[in-house]
Amino acid sequence: MFSTYRAEDVEILLKDITGQVEPQPTAERERLIQSGRHYSEMLPLEYEPSEKYLKAYFDALQRYAAITAEAVAALGEKIYEEKGVQAVLVSLARAGTPIGILLKHYLKKRYQCDAAHYTISIIRGKGIDKKAVEHILGRHAPASLQFVDGWTGKGAIQRELDKALEDFPGVSPGLAVLSDPAYVAEKCGTHEDFLIASSCLNSTVSGLLSRTFLRTDIIGPDDFHGAAFYKELMAQDLTYDFIGAVEEQFPAEVSLFACDTKREKNSGLCEVHRIAETFGITDINLVKPGIGEATRVLLRRLPWKLLVHSKTDEKRLGHLYQLAQEKGVEVVEYPLENYLACGIIRSLADN
Repeated sequence: MFSTYRAEDVEILLKDITGQVEPQPTAERERLIQSGRHYSEMLPLEYEPSEKYLKAYFDALQRYAAITAEAVAALGEKIYEEKGVQAVLVSLARAGTPIGILLKHYLKKRYQCDAAHYTISIIRGKGIDKKAVEHILGRHAPASLQFVDGWTGKGAIQRELDKALEDFPGVSPGLAVLSDPAYVAEKCGTHEDFLIASSCLNSTVSGLLSRTFLRTDIIGPDDFHGAAFYKELMAQDLTYDFIGAVEEQFPAEVSLFACDTKREKNSGLCEVHRIAETFGITDINLVKPGIGEATRVLLRRLPWKLLVHSKTDEKRLGHLYQLAQEKGVEVVEYPLENYLACGIIRSLADN
């Protein structure tokens, strides 16, 4: 299996494209994306974290492992209540994959339920990997599938699921995430915008897999979407370090709350539009709300500004302050409502 995930934890429904695509530097990739090339047709060069940044990651993991574990437990209970022992976890690579493994381990520990777990690709603007969904439906009942991701930003992936699954009767497009500050997921561990430490790193907490890839010269009509395996980073792999740290904190008792998506439906997207208006941004794809998305902007895009609810929240935003300092990005205190942080990508049209 191409990745450092254990075969018993997940079945990876992705084509191995290792060595077939040359990763591109951030600036070149950003130029191509903003001139119309789709992000899924390229692979980014992996950010190599500095010693200071790795320290910020480990600090964040230590602080947030228990909160992450509580969110996994709360979400696991909701999935089990609806799907029972027939639950089939379908995590969205790559950020959703370690979350799917954590949910699988929780269900096994709590209910002795050995839930099947697959990880597949979904790409904003291109949709879900239908070959992968068909593969799963060849083995499992449509109603048993549960899509899993880490967090919500603007809700773009939920909208892709809604659209794509019209072609699969009986499969619910409802997304299950640990953190749903956007109020768009069907099931969540919490609506709080908290730091899921796996968002701080790229492949080194994701089984050494790249983000997913889709380009017709490499991915044929009968292929799964692709991903590359960064085997050369084996010595830096922290995938099971993250999974283990969270798993150790699984609670004995679980406090549940209603994941109310109707009360503030689309409030996350409304806030994004307000931010865009405030900063004169015409393309809302350049606005990436939430701690997880802001981290991604700083790691693999060309950031313009980092908006934070406070410049002194070292406990929750320390890794972002560190990244912003390393990359020379302006940190702006802004009255965020749903989120604690928001990354804004530099518009190359303004240069």
